Amino acid sequence: MAETQAGDSLAGYLAVVSPEGDAPVQIKEVVYRRLMRAIVELRLGPGQQLRERQLAEQMGVSKTPIREALVRLEKEGMVTVAPYRGAIVRGYTHTDVREIYELRELLEGFCARRAAMRIDDADEAALRANVRRSRQLLDSGETGDLPALFDDFDRLLYRQAAGHRIGALLAELELHLERLGNMTVGVPGRLDASVHQHEAIVRAIVRREPAEAEQACRDHIRSVFADLINELPEQW
Repeated sequence: MAETQAGDSLAGYLAVVSPEGDAPVQIKEVVYRRLMRAIVELRLGPGQQLRERQLAEQMGVSKTPIREALVRLEKEGMVTVAPYRGAIVRGYTHTDVREIYELRELLEGFCARRAAMRIDDADEAALRANVRRSRQLLDSGETGDLPALFDDFDRLLYRQAAGHRIGALLAELELHLERLGNMTVGVPGRLDASVHQHEAIVRAIVRREPAEAEQACRDHIRSVFADLINELPEQW
């Protein structure tokens, strides 16, 4: 019964509303985004088969936009297309995670340093508001919205690399980082640690201390990586 309810819930999430009212290009994009979000949010877990016919029925569309979405997701490393098995949601090995987080440490560390050197008033205010709201939610025990605030925090940092090649590299990693980050939400002490570490990053940025901001950011990412490696099996 629980499995049936879970399947119904996923089908409801994936369903495309009134596809006949949209242009084909819009439907293609909606299908891609629904599938991508379902994978990033772990509604579709690693190893799960993605059958074109079943997905088409759940989403109320033809198989063509499903097939096109799966091709995009394969290029982005979210699914694997195996002979005779179709598309399968891809997981991560410990080596994958280590490589992703080594890149994240370098790139976000750069963003934090750059923020301390040149952040504008609007982004600084947004960072201050983000950590203030995160602290309020953590202290009140209402932590359901914290993951979204953490994602917003990261995007504010990424914005500091706008116009720089590092910004493009971060964009390629962003979905994988969000997906992996969803794995650490339930780790005891992780939310508390992230709020505290974000506060340290923002303090350094506000004081215009580039080296301190970069180090605080690197320390935060290493901390998240350690929790993630401890949480994940060798092959996830």
